Amino acid sequence: MVVNALSVDIEDWFQVGAFETVIAREDWPALEDRVEANTDAVLELFDEGGVKGTFFTLGWVADRHPALLRRIADAGHEIASHGWDHQRVFTMGPEQFRSDLARSRAALEDASGTKVVGYRAPSFSFDARTPWAHQVLAEEGYGYSSSIAPIRHDHYGVPDAPRAAWRPLPDSPLIELPVTIATLLGREVTAGGGFFRLLPAGITDRAVRAANAAGNPAIFYFHPWEIDPDQPRVHAAPLKSKLRHYARLGAMRGKIAGLIARHRWGRTDGVVAALARGLA
Repeated sequence: MVVNALSVDIEDWFQVGAFETVIAREDWPALEDRVEANTDAVLELFDEGGVKGTFFTLGWVADRHPALLRRIADAGHEIASHGWDHQRVFTMGPEQFRSDLARSRAALEDASGTKVVGYRAPSFSFDARTPWAHQVLAEEGYGYSSSIAPIRHDHYGVPDAPRAAWRPLPDSPLIELPVTIATLLGREVTAGGGFFRLLPAGITDRAVRAANAAGNPAIFYFHPWEIDPDQPRVHAAPLKSKLRHYARLGAMRGKIAGLIARHRWGRTDGVVAALARGLA
């Protein structure tokens, strides 16, 4: 049976892309910190399901919550990078990106005591504007990336990217694992995150089964704030952002538990190790 990659993007409720135009980074330290309690709830959920996963974590979070990173690692989960402060990669140049990688990796490794080999771009922000991004990752010694959504979306997406794991560079073993795509009424959506929360779970189940039937692992993700229905409301956010962010938060924990029970899951680095044996 194919092992699928179970992953969590560790960021707090105020750090999401949907609110980046209404909440300034300099205001973050004054806002209610809920990431530690929410991530502990995810750890409990994974423990109940008997699964291990990968926690793509902001360096900003690791710097403020080193004990949380140690608990994640001590529980047997993988620590990977989600960048420093959720800045989209297409807003950076190559050297700024390199600095962001170094700063976040140092915070993650210092806090967790583990080696970081994986990276996920904030908001899947590898696209046509970042042709240099995989090269920088390879030069910095990363083994894999999960930074591309192979769909068309108003915030992200590379519609013509491969749908299964691939090597983006001819001279590097670096592997890119695009997030798994589901289909709803002819429209393609990511099988994790907000779409999983908003849509019937069966849509993601079909996407996972289809990937596995083709011999490929599914790549699934969600965020700790998505199981936190009591989080503060950002009233100044655009209506579309509020609808995406707050809808069905109360249902998410149960949906995740069900998804865990119905499929086989593991850490992303383990999935990568299995894939590397079959990729040219």
